Amino acid sequence: MSDLDPRVTKLMDRPEYPRSAKYDKQWQLESQMGPNALWLTEWLCEKMDLRPGMRVLDMGCGKGLSSVFLAREFDVQVFANDLWIPATENLERFREHGVDDQVFPMHAEARSLPYAEGFFDAIVSVDSYQYYGTDDLYLIGFRKLVKVGGEIGIVYPALVKDFEDGVPEHINAKPGFGGGFWADDCWCFHTPEWWHHLWQRTGLVDVHTSDHLPEAWKMWRDWEVATEMAGTNIFPSEAHVLEADAGRYLSLGRTIARRLR
Repeated sequence: MSDLDPRVTKLMDRPEYPRSAKYDKQWQLESQMGPNALWLTEWLCEKMDLRPGMRVLDMGCGKGLSSVFLAREFDVQVFANDLWIPATENLERFREHGVDDQVFPMHAEARSLPYAEGFFDAIVSVDSYQYYGTDDLYLIGFRKLVKVGGEIGIVYPALVKDFEDGVPEHINAKPGFGGGFWADDCWCFHTPEWWHHLWQRTGLVDVHTSDHLPEAWKMWRDWEVATEMAGTNIFPSEAHVLEADAGRYLSLGRTIARRLR
């Protein structure tokens, strides 16, 4: 692998994520599909009770960053489920990292999952659940995949507060390359309080954590700058929007609950 620009390395040095720091930075950059999945998985798991030998569903795993992390850091068995990345492609990644006997790639759509009820001890989803789980009824079926007492933990792009009068101009602005930040699918962005209410009101789960990542916009911005400088960004950089917003509206959130019934 080529040496990274020292400026990229500096942007990726995050003492608040000591577990993630052990992983190759180039691998993180080349496998990314959004905000840094290792950092977000580490933050999510701070509040989850993961123990060796557990069976974990990694829902919307992308290129498997979070799946490798879960297997190595917590010694759990991971079913790495994604719709957009072929399972065979992810299998090769897991072999390269020596976890193919512990991480099993799956290709399935969120509304047609092939797993038995109560199959998992825990479910993790990083930057994925918001694209299908805002449906009022989705949790009813989804929570059945985890054992009673098991946890469901998600990390998602969040709002600090709802827009008062439409999408703020600085978020919807179109920079020189011709694309704006806010697209139709961004309407799945909600506050952690919104997610807490959506889940808790069902009586099916008990939400024990729902909060914002402290100064999320800075971490998100720095990651956007790092991927742009490294030439690994797959979407136009959103750093300018995050800088302009400075945490007024855009954030990252996590919500974790235990299945009650």
